[in-house]
Amino acid sequence: MPKIKTNRGAAKRFRKTGSGKIRRNKAFTSHILTKKTTKRKRELRQGALVAKADARNMAQLIPYL
Repeated sequence: MPKIKTNRGAAKRFRKTGSGKIRRNKAFTSHILTKKTTKRKRELRQGALVAKADARNMAQLIPYL
């Protein structure tokens, strides 16, 4: 059976936790920050878990991470 290629774009954006769940960074943090509240920007810094509906597809993109 051949090896599966890792999707390099996904590998840079997602990582697995110790229990095997997939973590992601939140969007809307790169520009137009003046209109966003300090609280909102602070909360956007925290990572989040990929939704359960998307997790299976994401796991196929990063099989070896």
